[in-house]
Amino acid sequence: MPSFIRHPKDFWIGVIFLFIGLAAVVIGRTYTMGTAGRMGPGYFPAVLGWLLALIGVIAVVRSFFREGEPIGRLAVKESALILSAVLLFGFLIRGGGVLIAVFAVVLGSAYASGKFRWRSAVPLALGLSIFAMVVFIQLLGLPIAIVGPWFGG
Repeated sequence: MPSFIRHPKDFWIGVIFLFIGLAAVVIGRTYTMGTAGRMGPGYFPAVLGWLLALIGVIAVVRSFFREGEPIGRLAVKESALILSAVLLFGFLIRGGGVLIAVFAVVLGSAYASGKFRWRSAVPLALGLSIFAMVVFIQLLGLPIAIVGPWFGG
């Protein structure tokens, strides 16, 4: 890493934000923009993309002036566990229902932490499952099974 970059974490997160923001702007250009009063489908991605790119530029510039710690190791195992939990959620949501799918994604994601404890993870997963059921099914009325057909729902 060049010596003029004093905060590597800010630098790389700025580059990532800048890349994703500009990608959203480029992709959003294929849709009609509209106006602020009558927004088209490309308006929101373009505005959000420019804001994200601006945050990226600020982070990159700030990385030259602020001291910071170097980037640590890449958490491959933890990232794989969280990605697996999200994929498991996508697999379980139709057949298992929202309670089972949310329970699985919370436990799988919590397991990725070095501070994972069954005693605290299970009540958290149960509480978030109930919360998701209330918010998405009861309040928002989304057509998702509470308990899917795999479990007699």
